[in-house]
Amino acid sequence: MMHGILMISALAALPLSATAQEVVTQGTEVRLPEPRRGLLPDMVIPRPAMWGDDLPTVPEGYTITPIATDLAIPRQTLVLPNGDILVAEGKGQGAPALRPKDIIAGFIKALGKSPVSGGNRLTLLRDADGDGAYEMQGVFADGLNSPYGLAQIGNFIYVANQDAVVRFDYTEGQTQASGPPVTLTDLPKAINHHWTKAMTASADGRFLYVGIGSNSNITERGMEAEEDRAMIWQIDAQTGAHRPYATGLRNPTALAIQPGSGQLWSVVNERDEIGPDLVPDYLTAVQEGGFYGWPFSYWGQTVDPRAQPQNPGLVAEAITPDYALGAHVAALGVAFSDPVMGGAFAEGAFVGMHGSWNRSDPVGYKVVFVPFRDGRPAGDPVDFVSGFLVDAGNTRGRPVGVTLDPRGALIVADDLSNTVWRITPDQP
Repeated sequence: MMHGILMISALAALPLSATAQEVVTQGTEVRLPEPRRGLLPDMVIPRPAMWGDDLPTVPEGYTITPIATDLAIPRQTLVLPNGDILVAEGKGQGAPALRPKDIIAGFIKALGKSPVSGGNRLTLLRDADGDGAYEMQGVFADGLNSPYGLAQIGNFIYVANQDAVVRFDYTEGQTQASGPPVTLTDLPKAINHHWTKAMTASADGRFLYVGIGSNSNITERGMEAEEDRAMIWQIDAQTGAHRPYATGLRNPTALAIQPGSGQLWSVVNERDEIGPDLVPDYLTAVQEGGFYGWPFSYWGQTVDPRAQPQNPGLVAEAITPDYALGAHVAALGVAFSDPVMGGAFAEGAFVGMHGSWNRSDPVGYKVVFVPFRDGRPAGDPVDFVSGFLVDAGNTRGRPVGVTLDPRGALIVADDLSNTVWRITPDQP
């Protein structure tokens, strides 16, 4: 152990056929290395550090402020029409280990998490006078089951627990739920290797889209355990009737509707244990009926031989994602921007990166901005909120959900320091 890092190096690693100069794992033009496998993957997790008097780093001309602290594992946020902010707080159940390496990986991952118990609640934040200081912080609803995804349609607040989508009646200005939630539809919950259930509402309010992650890294529990997993459901917001909307997405961790087009987009966490530069997590428009490769292939038709039996027919249909975010950055948040955020950040998407564990050189631990042009990603990602990662051995925060406040702010949930941050342009 050195400098607070607990690291296990890969054994019997195979050499890469591509040079470091040729490997590109971010952007629209991707060049991937050959997979590299060993008895154990590289595993490093930065330990929690304190902020003290420091703040995260934002671009010149922007200000960042903590608007809520001492939360209980804030994951995703929702800005309501009156400017109130709902915060989903929860920790998830985790899944039983299958192999010795799972036990080791679980121990290492736990070193980079907050020791606070998950709140299993929604907290409401209110800035009554509009000065940017949220003087009210109270529980809107509790007794939930690891809530994650949030959406509002009309007079309902929808919450994606780890086991079901539920809804609350809602009247603008309400500070507490008026009664217990009503279950709209159950969600796959057996094992819950990936427990988070991302959610967004369609532009017309007819449907909810819910991301359901796989039950393994690469089918270690068998294909039976993957029924209704690694996909996005489309759910009728009135009846709860649902169907697969897109499949082959290993872990769709955040969803957003693109303004104007109404197109559904997702960030997706890809598979592990085949090297530090494989496989890139990604941002993509989600095509109805589309298949995105997992478990049989990645980044389009690149076959992963670990998934058995193979399915060449599905591999031939696999869609290449729109934009690579980098391998193991653990993207957990996405929000489309607006001109209120300033010219350089007017068109594009903000992505919250929780940070890596499956590589020796930590990556992620920041919020980036992916510029768009004509409705599509165009250009390299730009750091928008950084400074969480002190060094390879310590980090002061881990961004999760990102949400645009249409009044001119980006809201960021940080589940390590248990803080909600607000970033605003200095010139409206």
